Amino acid sequence: MLRTVFERVWAFDAEWVPDPVTGRMLYHLDDHLSNEEVMREMWRRNGATEEDPTPFLKTAVCRLVSLVLVERWQKSPGDVRLRLRSLPETPDDPSKTTEEQIIRPFLTGVGRFRPQVVGFNSVNADLKILIQRGIALGIQAKEFCRRPAKPWEGEDYFARGTDCNIDLMEVVCGFGRTYSVTLNEIAVVSGIPGKLGTSGDDVAGMWINGKLQEIIEYNEYDAFTTYLLWLRVANFAGLFSPDEYAQEQALVENLLEHLISEGKAHLTLFLSEWKRLRSYRINHASAIRELHD
Repeated sequence: MLRTVFERVWAFDAEWVPDPVTGRMLYHLDDHLSNEEVMREMWRRNGATEEDPTPFLKTAVCRLVSLVLVERWQKSPGDVRLRLRSLPETPDDPSKTTEEQIIRPFLTGVGRFRPQVVGFNSVNADLKILIQRGIALGIQAKEFCRRPAKPWEGEDYFARGTDCNIDLMEVVCGFGRTYSVTLNEIAVVSGIPGKLGTSGDDVAGMWINGKLQEIIEYNEYDAFTTYLLWLRVANFAGLFSPDEYAQEQALVENLLEHLISEGKAHLTLFLSEWKRLRSYRINHASAIRELHD
């Protein structure tokens, strides 16, 4: 369980697809094959079936296509600021959408600001693919990799169970089907929007069809979901008073409204679903109380 809230919190989510370059290198495939043909061959060699044509591939053979983070920065007591950062920042410019321009800014930022990094299945997936692909691409992330001599002498992003690297899945999930939950499930039962029409299974097809902007928009939904779930867990741990928790949620709502006014119209769906779920939970709780009165 969480023990503290850092001055900076980065709740993030990443999206990736089978990497055609890696597929050609690993399986000695013909350069004349299209990216889609290479990806299908990668799936085939990893157990694709008619029921499951796109099985999970090892993260090392995939490439990152998007990473989004919600940053909470407490400048001073009572002065908390939020911002959204989406990578790549200019998805319509092919020269700005390389993996390196997704991985390097994130790892460099973590190394520089030493935030509390928050994800869902991030220890085994999102953070791990950043490390694997960073190594594969020859990226240097010296400050991110810096480890203290003793656990209490600084942040260690490679250690499990520390407050600098929070994997919400490890916090809320147990062993076995009964106790394991998806991000969508734990979010919705907490009154937080989960999946909104798109799922991770759709990302590869979207990337093949050049829909990078739509991938980033989907990624933004998941980043906000992850951040709101982190707030919920921090509240559960008693790290916010009831008033502070209400203020923290209001900051998220204000950020969403600001981003919508700046042109991110797709976030209107997230905001309306969040309001609907909160209202439903409040009304439902009232109905149950009346039933027992």
